[in-house]
Amino acid sequence: MPNTADLPTPTAAIYGCAGLSLSAAEESFFRAANPFGFILFQRNCESPDQVRDLVAALRASVGRDDAPVLIDQEGGRVARLKPPHWRAAPPASFFGRLASHDRERAQEALKLNTQLLAAELTDLGIDVDCVPLLDLQFPGAHDVIGDRSFGGDPELVADLGRVVCETMLAAGVMPIVKHIPGHGRARVDSHKGLPVVGTAKAELEATDFKPFKALADAPWAMTAHVVYSALDAERPATTSPGVVSQVIRGEIGFDGLLLSDDLSMEALKGSLGERAEASLGAGCDVALHCNGKPDEMEQVAAAVGPLTAEAQRRIAAGRARLGSPEAVDAAALLRRLEAIMNIA
Repeated sequence: MPNTADLPTPTAAIYGCAGLSLSAAEESFFRAANPFGFILFQRNCESPDQVRDLVAALRASVGRDDAPVLIDQEGGRVARLKPPHWRAAPPASFFGRLASHDRERAQEALKLNTQLLAAELTDLGIDVDCVPLLDLQFPGAHDVIGDRSFGGDPELVADLGRVVCETMLAAGVMPIVKHIPGHGRARVDSHKGLPVVGTAKAELEATDFKPFKALADAPWAMTAHVVYSALDAERPATTSPGVVSQVIRGEIGFDGLLLSDDLSMEALKGSLGERAEASLGAGCDVALHCNGKPDEMEQVAAAVGPLTAEAQRRIAAGRARLGSPEAVDAAALLRRLEAIMNIA
């Protein structure tokens, strides 16, 4: 591939694709649109060789071997790579429950689990995992978060989130903290509707925001499609200039690369182009569109421009923190993890 310094600046978008391989139309679109990166879902993942071929084809379509390829491989019910080809990892809540009575053992188990996840991803050429989830568990909230969360204690969630971030980075995989500034209180699934959280700002600061503030040095983060009435009664965090500038960048202090959550989720209103414009206009660095629908991607592509200089700085700063993927003894790691889980 050509030297990336000789290529045009990528656009501020990440796209999904429809199936197990790229169609000619998708390849042509990606070549013209030149997105920053791509994201995979279960519909794109059938076997290891197939995923490797798709990842290579995505990068070839934009002529950049460093184009990031993302996936949501959390463990539990949010896992795009599934048995029989890939391990069924436990959900975050398992490690949170263990940490509530044995923090040291939980940290060891979580590090082992994260090392195994990272090894599975790097084997496929995938270099970004949308973990850790730093949202808190709250009684009565919608279970869209549920067992995906480490728990309800901000300090514990931050502690375990730190383990995931540092282990992923050391293994050469970029982590993404989500969903900033906090999705845990939502009583509506943002895939299906717009959650509105009426909690007072002081309480949000003492709870929901805390894990994100503790990991404000994380390289990447993903926004929450949630309205916080105390912050902006009209717009969800993703499209709220006030929430992004005053809370995410200001009070929380996050200066890494900020991605919108999926623009095609029903929490957002307007055309896909309007959603992309609103998220980038609010201060997100990159607009994320996941479903692979060509007409929607065309709308997004027409609305986004090249990555800003600030976004490029943040990308470079994140990449500078990545370690080099190293071969691991996956069988030994798994034996130790299973031994801890059995004790737990």
